[in-house]
Amino acid sequence: MSAYADFSKAVRARIDRALTQAIPTTRDNPLSDAMHYALAGGGKRIRPLLVFAGFYAVSAERDHSALDHLACAIEAIHAYSLVHDDLPAMDDDDLRRGKPTCHIAFDEATAILTGDALQTLAFELLAQAPEVSATTRISLIQTLAQSAGARGMVLGQAIDLAAVNQTLTLAQLEHMHRCKTGALIDASVAMGAQLGAATHAHLAALARYSRALGLAFQVQDDILDITSDTQTLGKQQGADQARNKPTYVSLLGLEAAQEKARELQQEALSSLTQLPGNTQALHLIAQYVVEREH
Repeated sequence: MSAYADFSKAVRARIDRALTQAIPTTRDNPLSDAMHYALAGGGKRIRPLLVFAGFYAVSAERDHSALDHLACAIEAIHAYSLVHDDLPAMDDDDLRRGKPTCHIAFDEATAILTGDALQTLAFELLAQAPEVSATTRISLIQTLAQSAGARGMVLGQAIDLAAVNQTLTLAQLEHMHRCKTGALIDASVAMGAQLGAATHAHLAALARYSRALGLAFQVQDDILDITSDTQTLGKQQGADQARNKPTYVSLLGLEAAQEKARELQQEALSSLTQLPGNTQALHLIAQYVVEREH
């Protein structure tokens, strides 16, 4: 088993347990079942892994009791965004992680409420995180709110919807993905580092890492949408092309997009040299993001 697989397996098992415990039970209502369905569907758990990796990169401590809360909060926001992204009014997808999407497995109204509940659960988890000072707690909540909202992920989704059948420049495409995908990746690394009492210089270096990583993640997604298949991806292959959405492959071509992903990977890795902690996890994640096959 690879070093990344070892790290990923250990953290994912920990996060999966914590997520199961975090979901409230709703009697005589499918809401909690739908929340479990959206969160327990597997996935790469890249964002929770980045929370842990960001903490390790700046802290002398090997663990912190609040890491689970931060990682679960990030994953709850990510899961909510996927549930809403798949809705008929958005991308109208019927397959996610190899399973029917939430609105197909349950119904559209339940899926909307599931996304709402997951979003608020994220901030409840941050409010309850143990052994965190009031100042750090406010910083964590602010970081997640800004990254997930109208200046980050939600803005990116709005731009994405408006871009269907439109021609975007490379700069416009990059802006869209820095918001839609990159903002939550930025928050994942930053929140782990904030918990580890990172300095401004450390946060700046990690921001350079996460900005490059977020774009590399999206470029690789665009490549896989062309080169992979539905069974491997766990979602409909060729969906972006079918909707006539602009992608890095459609703008650059396949070979140039692959080179772009490698350049972004190196940019991410080069930003880690001045960090005081253990950056191995950040290295492993950057390698995985560009080399993954789904």
